[in-house]
Amino acid sequence: MEELVDTIQRTPIIDHHAHNLLLGNGAGNSSLITITTEAAGLALKHTASTLAHLRAVRQLAEILNCGPTWDAVESRLQEKRKENYEAWAKRCFEGIETVLIDDGLSGDAVHPYEWHSRLTWSNCKRIVRIESIAEECIRNVSKESSFDVKETVLRTTLMFRLVMNRFMKMEEIVGFKSVICYRTGLELPPFQEIDPSAAMESFLQAAKSGAAKASRLQHEKLGPYFVHLTAQILSEAADQNGKKPFQFHTGLGDNDLIFSRSSPSYMQSFIEAYPSVNFVLLHASYPFTKEAAYLATVYENVFMDIGEVFPMISQEGQGRVIRDALELCPSEKLTWSTDGHYYPETYLLAVIQVREAMQQVFHDYVSNDVLTVRQATQIVQDILFNTSNKLYNLNLKLKLLPVPSAPSKSPSLQSGQSSWAQNLGLLEAYLKLHRDIKFIWLQWLDYTATLRVRILPINRAIDMFRNETLIGIVQCAFGLLQDDQMVRGFIPSGENKLYPRFDSLRRGQRSSTIVAQCEFRHTNGDEVRDCPRSVLRRIIDKASNKGLSFLVGFEIEIVFLKRSLDNENCTQFSIITGHGHSWSAARALEDSKTMDMLEEILACLESIGINLQQFHPENCPGQYEFITGPLPPLEAADALIATRQAISAIAEKYGFRATLFPKPVVHAAGTGAHIHLSMSPPDQYEHFYAGILKHLRAIAAFTYSNQYSYSRLGDGNWSGGRFITWGTQNRETPLRKIEDSHWEIKCVDGLSNPYLVLAALLGAGLKGVTQREPLIWKDCVEDPAGLTSSRRDELGISQLIPLSMDEALDSLESDSELAEAMGPEAVATYLTVKRAEHEKLMDMDPVVRRDWIIERY
Repeated sequence: MEELVDTIQRTPIIDHHAHNLLLGNGAGNSSLITITTEAAGLALKHTASTLAHLRAVRQLAEILNCGPTWDAVESRLQEKRKENYEAWAKRCFEGIETVLIDDGLSGDAVHPYEWHSRLTWSNCKRIVRIESIAEECIRNVSKESSFDVKETVLRTTLMFRLVMNRFMKMEEIVGFKSVICYRTGLELPPFQEIDPSAAMESFLQAAKSGAAKASRLQHEKLGPYFVHLTAQILSEAADQNGKKPFQFHTGLGDNDLIFSRSSPSYMQSFIEAYPSVNFVLLHASYPFTKEAAYLATVYENVFMDIGEVFPMISQEGQGRVIRDALELCPSEKLTWSTDGHYYPETYLLAVIQVREAMQQVFHDYVSNDVLTVRQATQIVQDILFNTSNKLYNLNLKLKLLPVPSAPSKSPSLQSGQSSWAQNLGLLEAYLKLHRDIKFIWLQWLDYTATLRVRILPINRAIDMFRNETLIGIVQCAFGLLQDDQMVRGFIPSGENKLYPRFDSLRRGQRSSTIVAQCEFRHTNGDEVRDCPRSVLRRIIDKASNKGLSFLVGFEIEIVFLKRSLDNENCTQFSIITGHGHSWSAARALEDSKTMDMLEEILACLESIGINLQQFHPENCPGQYEFITGPLPPLEAADALIATRQAISAIAEKYGFRATLFPKPVVHAAGTGAHIHLSMSPPDQYEHFYAGILKHLRAIAAFTYSNQYSYSRLGDGNWSGGRFITWGTQNRETPLRKIEDSHWEIKCVDGLSNPYLVLAALLGAGLKGVTQREPLIWKDCVEDPAGLTSSRRDELGISQLIPLSMDEALDSLESDSELAEAMGPEAVATYLTVKRAEHEKLMDMDPVVRRDWIIERY
């Protein structure tokens, strides 16, 4: 069932029916309360008692971290718009791949359709409203008073055809739509029964009389005339392989519709008349959902949308809509949309609620053996992505996205009960779908990159958390070395609270366990400022406030060593030899024991929700690289930890030691943990990476966090070299530019704490953006070690990465800007702990030290 939940939460959405957002200065002048209702005027005063409204208030309050009242929500939303409207809008569009926008609403009061591409993964496209074209054509032709009615019809029809044919050829336009449901209803007369001249004369007379709404195409015969004309044009284009769908509003959707005429069943004869046109019935045809499902079942050219009801009706009703559609309609003919409009929150609530509804509905289907997990996941991906992708000829590739999450906050039990309730709700929702869980692992990564854990029976954990009880951890926990020796300056008194972040929940490598990454709080609920995960989260928040977001992927290099006992019965580690091991060599995969282990690792990673993109043998004997897909920074670091845990545990099962040791073989390439990093929007990436390069000597203290890290550092060995610079597709520079804002950070290894590494990189990069740091380093496409000093000067190459741990720590201590970006408390703790660790390690015998590190990393 975990695969199903993951699919529902991480499938990107092609929102095939929505509208423009209001301009930022106009959003606050309209009534926000309309986001869950079609009511208007005096009827609006009753909206606050609807189930849809109450649910929306609760969900928005949890996301905004405010009181669960409409006044508090509305006030906080106004603040959000003033702080950074675009950043908030981008948050509301999380999980949406692209939007197909009907931009026929409100003219200059809204953002143009192309602006919305800032908020989505892929560029937005247009859906053209045919009534808007027809009205414009009528206005243009009727300006010439010399034409009689028949000539007016002829010229208007010709102009309409010319405009439509031009639109048919435009790539940005992927479909057409009619709102005739809200004008005259869906009871369309046959084309041969329409007298367009009489209809045009009646329409023009009404317009001249100044009748209300007379300029709208609301004539009971002229409106259907243009609908038929559109279908004819689309039929002709379909015969020429130029097929674009024709959407129809049906059912719920506008407060001035003639409700009795909004059922799609009225369209049956019309649909039959145009068998080569693909019709899309919008808004789940609510409450005529079953009628729409019937039409989509019996007509090959009819597709059914199950949008609009999110967030317009109750949670129970939304589930019933999905069930009613699936009761009859082929699942591959179902699509979904937000019908988002004016306010970004309409998109946000729709996405949250459809995923909740799908999780409940498909969980029931699988539990009752109606569907297998594989069948259910396929249906989910078809509804949210595949069917629209094919129907509108978008040619997008489905790539799983991160689970949409609320903006990071600083919750506490004392001062943020609503936040804790939201956090706990994630755990309870997970356990409803996974009733086989017996234990929960609460983990944190300390300053030595040692993963520490507390394990609770799940029933005990639920009792504690419902009573708002957290585990106490001694305050000096971040001052412990790998063997629990306390660093000078820390004292063994006082305690902090271990705060589990249930948005990080994933299945453990043992099927009966789940794992949550944790942060730390003081007993009064305030954040512990030097908690590594909290440090990274705060920097992500700063970036979000600037409208910036990031994706991170890791190249995880692991060396599998043989474990044996020496003559004194002590553990020793040796390299696996004898398989012709080299980079990407197939011979390295011929050993059956190794392949059994690797296959079990891959199966385990899939089962715990890790998006592994590929793996292959690397240069060093026994070395393999596992590449994970892009995720937001916090999720990427969490996934990295889970991946390493799984690999290590399975290797032990096969008698191997999986190590991150940076240089296990002197004459082979070392073991790194290269980072792939991209930012959105990408327009300031040069300032961002200039900030990283400017502070790279100090950042090295985090990325090369052990003296052994510097044994890997060198020129000409694929580690990124010693010279601080960058190069396009240059693997001998510490920063490799791949494309636009997608760069690889090569000067990182697996002994580092990924939360602190990413915090340092993002913090320095944000400094670069804020200060508009120039990229003074030129594109270096050669190995900088092989260049003359004068050539390096031309390229702006003037510094080396530190060559020792002591030098890196000194560089960090002297970099006040990086300390400000990360928080001085975290940098001070890091310097204290790492200097104590370095001193301890340097006092060891080299052979003992090597095995001591391998045992722990």
